[in-house]
Amino acid sequence: MSKLLGVPLKKPSEVDVVTPLNNLIQGTYSAAPAADKASYSEAVNNFSSQRKTAIWKFFEKNEGSLEIVYSYYDQICALETKISVNELQIPFKWKDAFDKGSIFGGRISLTHTSLLYEKVCVLFNIAALQSNVAAAQSLDCDDGLKMALKLLQQSAGIFQYLKGATPAAIPSEPTPDLTQDMLTVLQALMIAQAQEVVILKAIKDNMKDQIIAKLCCQAEEFYADVLRAMQKESVRSLWDKEWIPTVAGKQAGCHALTQLYQSLVCRASKKIGEEIARLRSAVDLFKAAQTRSGNATYLDEYFNRAKRNLAESTKDNEFIYNEMIPDISTLAAPGKAQLAKALPLASPMSTNFKDKFDNLVPVELHNAIMASDTRKNEIVNAEVMKLREATQTLNAVLASLNLPAAIEITDGSSGLPPSLLDKARDVREKGGIDGVQSLLKELPELLNRNKEILDETERMLDEERDSDNQLRAQFNERWSRISSDKLTEMFRTNAKKYREVIFNAIEADKVVRQKFEANQKGISLLSLSPEQINQAVPSANGTVDPNCPSVQKLRALMESVETIKAERDAIESELKGATFDMKHQFLQALQKDGAIDEPALSLMRIGEVLNPLQAQVKESIERQQTIIADVQQGHNEFISETGNCGSSRDKLYQELATAYDSFIELLGNLKEGTKFYNDLTQLLVVFQNKISDFCFARKTEKEELLKDLTTESSRQAPGPTPALPSHYASTSGSGSDITAPTIAPSPVPAAPTAASTNMPYPQQMQGMPVPYGAAPNMPYPAYAPPPMPQGFNPYATLPYPGSAYQYSGFPQGPQPGHYGTYPGSFAHQQGGYPNQKPPGW
Repeated sequence: MSKLLGVPLKKPSEVDVVTPLNNLIQGTYSAAPAADKASYSEAVNNFSSQRKTAIWKFFEKNEGSLEIVYSYYDQICALETKISVNELQIPFKWKDAFDKGSIFGGRISLTHTSLLYEKVCVLFNIAALQSNVAAAQSLDCDDGLKMALKLLQQSAGIFQYLKGATPAAIPSEPTPDLTQDMLTVLQALMIAQAQEVVILKAIKDNMKDQIIAKLCCQAEEFYADVLRAMQKESVRSLWDKEWIPTVAGKQAGCHALTQLYQSLVCRASKKIGEEIARLRSAVDLFKAAQTRSGNATYLDEYFNRAKRNLAESTKDNEFIYNEMIPDISTLAAPGKAQLAKALPLASPMSTNFKDKFDNLVPVELHNAIMASDTRKNEIVNAEVMKLREATQTLNAVLASLNLPAAIEITDGSSGLPPSLLDKARDVREKGGIDGVQSLLKELPELLNRNKEILDETERMLDEERDSDNQLRAQFNERWSRISSDKLTEMFRTNAKKYREVIFNAIEADKVVRQKFEANQKGISLLSLSPEQINQAVPSANGTVDPNCPSVQKLRALMESVETIKAERDAIESELKGATFDMKHQFLQALQKDGAIDEPALSLMRIGEVLNPLQAQVKESIERQQTIIADVQQGHNEFISETGNCGSSRDKLYQELATAYDSFIELLGNLKEGTKFYNDLTQLLVVFQNKISDFCFARKTEKEELLKDLTTESSRQAPGPTPALPSHYASTSGSGSDITAPTIAPSPVPAAPTAASTNMPYPQQMQGMPVPYGAAPNMPYPAYAPPPMPQGFNPYATLPYPGSAYQYSGFPQGPQPGHYGTYPGSFAHQQGGYPNQKPPGW
């Protein structure tokens, strides 16, 4: 047989994969330890080097290159299970394999920002490389035949796989080499050539003539199907000039071999007339093969054998048998035997594959872990909220009754109750009014920093959209890429949510400032020294009898109050410190069922850990109700016994107690507010990096499309399409029939519709919580403004529902609820930007 045809390769382009991949991984796995982040960065650099090596190894076209490119493909498959591939904003550019460009330069290319596109192009080149390595094998030895057969069948399997994978990876118009008609031809060609190799092996192994005839008959049909598919209007102008003649020659050659070996079967059974008819047909077909291909010296051995056998059999028939020579069209076909077939895509393809990102858990598992942590934090936050609200209520009751100051004996040196001195000391140690004012002054600067980042992010989106719209209006339908508005819908949605977060934070700042102004006088007084406080306090009207029954009762109740507060501090610490590792449990579920039922598994485990603590919270709140009732009753008795109806001094003590509680609350709110703004900055930086990667990828895609459009008019018109050889049609005379078998071509499976998850740019974002009031089954939930916080915590601005409703794909980070004590500021950090898959012989 003639030399095998090798498929041309797509030409790749160098591209920076380090920055976008680092941004995506570090954003998604931002809660990972620092050591893991360093290993991720190293893995990204190794992956970049691996790509640079692999994409140029294709062109060496030897067996040694195969393992290298296999390993790169396996790494892509492994990576796509661990990241959201549709969010990876890398402008991969690949040129069409069959386009030779023009005298003006340039080749048809496509730039696409999806790892799935890179995977498809790499797979195409692997199949092309396999065909070229198969074509380079020596077909005179067993090892060469076996290797060629294996590679051709594997190549056919890849082209078959690509027919289904390409539409999902490339929602726009693909380059001609990746169209369905082209992939159908290439798959059929690989199978035909593999069947041809099977024939060579069968002839070399001296298999029965009947078997070889059947193998040749099947190969002839395969080549006829290939030739028919190559004549389709969509692809007929793409082939190298020798491809159609070569395939036509191979089809005629296989038909000739079928008749030759079937004639040997007839000779063995003494059917001299049929033998002569088949030999005549074989001679004519060998001539046709030579004519079609223009060079069929590889058939000379078989052609000469056919002519010798024809001369011998004709002579024997004329002198001995005198049998009638039947018409070739009346003879039955020898039958068909197909041994070549497309092999399924192997996974992994390389023999010694090692995942460079083995430290990264699968993205589904990672999302389940993050959702579980968020679900746990929501429950913890709710319980801590109950404790803090109860403590706030208790403090308010005590302050209104001037307790415990009303029942304390004043300090001899300062004349102030010990509880008031303790509060004043605590205020001074925590920075006093100057500390609160300093934190208040930092908030506007932190707020403006976040607003500037978000403004710049939206400006980049607007600039990219305006550029796309301008070019779309200029080129009309020729501007074929997806519009910016469709691609940035989720980006815009998240930007709007961030804007809402900032708006609510501004409102929270106002509440904090109002609370400070309302208690500024009391906080200022508590910030003074004891002597200065004593001078500002009115003189006492009397003393308290420590032996009074009501005083003793209130003191016992005050001890109970301190005890319950200490218990709550311990319960809150245990709640915030409650941890459990769901990774092993989720991994078992993923391996067993192929899916993770995160809500059920999480709630079960959360219940085991938190139920006892929740019971303690409930008991503490119930006990507080009894204590408050007892305190109020005891205070009434105290008033009756002492006649203390509330002097101006007592009223000032009440104001100072309220100011102290407000100071502690303000200090917590301001620290949480500062932390919130800093965490929001990191989230916005991740968001901005994602938008920057998107805009750069779109700019690269725009420039490539502009280049194609501006050179399109200067591209030379394609040469005349090679016509179907006249001898390919049915010919009469000489008993030959070389009409291609009228076999119905195999139906081409319909291209699957590209799902939204396979769009080139991200469709869903991870890390932005679903807005308050959103329905869980709505992909684009309506945004209901969250209610303003109630009670002591003005920074509880966004009480979002569970993490099960989070958008998947956006980098995980600290929830906006970190800005305050509910729902998340006292929860564990959920993430944030780092501080920054032939038959043998």
